[in-house]
Amino acid sequence: MSICLIGLDNLPVLAPEFRGEAIGGESVQQTLLARALVRRGHQVSMVTADCGQHDGMVRDGICVYKAYRPAAGVPVLRFIHPRWSGLWSALARADAQVYYTSCAGMHVGLLSLFCARHDRRFVFRCASDTDCDPARLLVRYARDRWLYAYGLRRAHAVLVQSASQAQRLAQRFGRSGRVAGMLAEPAPPAARRDLDVLWTGNIRRVKRPERLLELAARLPGVVFHMVGGPVPDERSLYERIRAAAARCRNVVFHGHLPYWEASAMYGRARLLVNTSEAEGFPNAYLQAWMLGVPVVTFSDPDGVIDCHGLGEVVRSPLAMRGAIQRLLADPDELAALGVRCREYMRREYAEERILAPYLAAFEELTRSPAGAQQLFAGGGRRV
Repeated sequence: MSICLIGLDNLPVLAPEFRGEAIGGESVQQTLLARALVRRGHQVSMVTADCGQHDGMVRDGICVYKAYRPAAGVPVLRFIHPRWSGLWSALARADAQVYYTSCAGMHVGLLSLFCARHDRRFVFRCASDTDCDPARLLVRYARDRWLYAYGLRRAHAVLVQSASQAQRLAQRFGRSGRVAGMLAEPAPPAARRDLDVLWTGNIRRVKRPERLLELAARLPGVVFHMVGGPVPDERSLYERIRAAAARCRNVVFHGHLPYWEASAMYGRARLLVNTSEAEGFPNAYLQAWMLGVPVVTFSDPDGVIDCHGLGEVVRSPLAMRGAIQRLLADPDELAALGVRCREYMRREYAEERILAPYLAAFEELTRSPAGAQQLFAGGGRRV
């Protein structure tokens, strides 16, 4: 099959020499998916932002086409050119049978229009719980929210991260979704665990980074490490968090780190903490569990943490503080949780198992006749 993945922020993950301030979980997921498809002999391309790379560069067997520079063009008018025109031009150069993208945004509607015009197939994957609810979309402009809903309704197949996302998508958008899991790539194990608590994520309101600073103030004997860069629409929040962290004696604020440097920190941590008020299925969980690092969090997608003993799910900041104190003071329990984390990842996240619903969706769509409607038959778990 020929498959094109659209992720404007993917290049810094695929090619580390191109640095990006914010690397989201879906940039990692799309890159891991692209590499896995290449290993199975498929023709894989990727459409990314123009970061100064050569158009048509090949990395790890993936041909990369550039769409547009994020800051190029005149405000308002740049929606048409270079954004719409640049995206469609890159999609045409990719010339794939199936196009795949994730995350709510205007690109979903523009991709849908392209595929309808050129009789190509289109798969969308929800990347967060917020993608499944029009009232919670992390999309700034009404125009872009409309384009996202338009594209979502016309996708030939929709994949989701969890059963709860599928239920919410059906309730809020009237769309069915097939559960497709997350790919995981292990970071090299660290020589020692010298970080008490690790927090990772782009610095944005939905991640509630201020909660970590509040925890640090109430746990002066614990050292917290924050890793994350700014997002364009919330740079002022990043600056406020960085300044506040500098005033906390037990907070090390690393800011943005390249993907591989950030990945290396998981193996050094004793605990991973997630303070977000809305998530999908965070990459950070998988990266931590592969290295035997439990998670303390408010967010437990489909109840896997509670069910499999992969950390502790809490309901309040006070409960989170207590869980961190108790686990750091009990190395035996921490070690037992770490063993369960590794066993869970070996059992549930074998690459062939995770890839199955993606491949099933792509294969069904490439076999479907011209003008086929939305397709969900066979393979994967449907909800």
